[in-house]
Formats: sequence, structure tokens, C-alpha cells
Amino acid sequence: MTTTAGWRYVTDGGLETDLIFHHGVDLPEFAAYPLVWTDEGRTLLRAYYDAYADIAGAAGAGLRLETPTWRANPDWAAVLGHDVRTVSDANRTAVELLQGMAQDWRDRVPDIMVIGSVGPRGDGYAVGDAVDPDEAADYHTPQVWAFAEAGAQAVCALTLTDPGEAVGVVRAADSFGLPVAIGFTVETDGRLPGGTTLRSAIEQVDAVAPPAYFLVNCAHPQHVVAAFDDAGPWVERVHGLRSNASTATHAELDEAEVLDEGDLAVFVPAHRALEERLPALEIVGGCCGTDARHVAALWGVG
Repeated sequence: MTTTAGWRYVTDGGLETDLIFHHGVDLPEFAAYPLVWTDEGRTLLRAYYDAYADIAGAAGAGLRLETPTWRANPDWAAVLGHDVRTVSDANRTAVELLQGMAQDWRDRVPDIMVIGSVGPRGDGYAVGDAVDPDEAADYHTPQVWAFAEAGAQAVCALTLTDPGEAVGVVRAADSFGLPVAIGFTVETDGRLPGGTTLRSAIEQVDAVAPPAYFLVNCAHPQHVVAAFDDAGPWVERVHGLRSNASTATHAELDEAEVLDEGDLAVFVPAHRALEERLPALEIVGGCCGTDARHVAALWGVG
């Protein structure tokens, strides 16, 4: 079985679901970025990330602190009544907040990276029209610019469903000299929501705008594993996993009124089986429904 020996970085779990369901925090439109503007919000975020610093310290691994900015892009910000200037301030402030945490925790975890987190322009699950890469680059540039201004070390886009949008994010990050990781999400059949195979999506992006590497996030390991039946060199480009705790479909999770935290007795073995398909895996965290307990179990600590 794969072990954690080759893994390099702990990253966090399901920030939004953890805060909503475990801490009673109201996050309209699943947006966590407004928390950076209040003392209470910053305290909540610090406690949240601190649990993952503990895991990294116990595992002897590095830590990726990824900003709470998955929704901090222009269209989603407009729904919350925030203009581009306001949301850019949130993106910069989020990086600075995590930089402060990194400074405070380097005695515990010497290797800490502060990463600017990008989310999709759409809802992350639904199938829409094909995305024009140039339009996507223009759209995501303000957020990436804010990360660059604040000194983020890299960018990570999560829950993308369209190769065109992925290309746009890479081009935006490249224009500021920032390394970028692309995270696709898949449905229960291991394919992107529109039916594209994970292999095809990765190869399409790599052909025109290769990122530093790819991740898969926001799907249970049992759903992701089917994507790797089609083995090949492309598999070496997947360096990260951030899995959902629940085996429910995206549609079911959208309708859920209570948190499905899954079953660790199912989640961990399923993750181990998926690890066997990923020889380049080095970044492990969680996504919806997971918290520090899930990530600690994957790393074999706690």
C-alpha cells in the first residue's frame, strides 16, 4: 500500500462545510472571504488552520495554507454586494493573514507555503457552455493580481469543470510569474461534470498552458478512482488529492440540509486504494464534509 512517506504537504479540509456545520457560521453563497475583515472571523480562521499545522507538525510534513478565497472572484462577489476593488482587498488581506500565521508557526512547521485559492466562475458542479480561455484569463486576473501584490507563493484553482477555464487561470498566473496548480472535480463516474475524462482535461490543458501540476478535489475517493482506469503518463501530473467525505453525488450534496461527514472506515481505505494509482502524490487534504479528523486519519496521526 502507498504510505505517507512520499507525501510532502498537508493542506486543509472542507473549510466552508466545517465552519457552517460545526461552528454555525453563516456563509452566504458559500463565501468565506468576508471573514478576513472581522476580528471574530480572523479568530475562527486561525483556529481552523491551526489544526492542520498540528497535523503537519505531527507528520513531519510541510503545510500549504490556502486562502479562504474560493468565492472571491468578481461574479460571486457581486452577488454579495462587493465590487472588484472590495474583493481584491479581501484577496490581499487573506494572503497577509495567512502570512502572519506562517510566521508564527514556523518553529512547529518549518516548511509553510501561502497559496492564493481560486474558485470557478460558475458554481463548480453544473455543466455550462465551453469557456473561452482568453475570457477566463481576463476574468481571473484581478484575483491573481491581488495574490501577487500581497506576496502569495503560488496559486491553486479548485473545483474547475472546464479545461478552457483552467487554461485561463494558468495564463493569468503565468502573467505574474506565479506557479499554479489546477484542481478538477469529477462526478461519480470519474469524469468531469460535462462528461470529459480527467485524462482528456489534463492533456488539453497541458498542451497549451501547462500548470505546475494538477489536483483532484470535491469528490469521494470511490468516485475519483475510476478516472485512473485509463492509465498513462498523464497520471504523473496529478500531485494532489482533496477528497469529499461523503459518497453522495454533487446534486445530493447541494440539497443536503445536514452535513454528511462520511465514514472514516470507508473513507480512509478508499483513499488508500486511490493512492495506489497516483505515483506522484505529494499533497493531501480534504474537501466538502472533511475536517481535521479526516486529514489526520489520512496522514496517520492524531
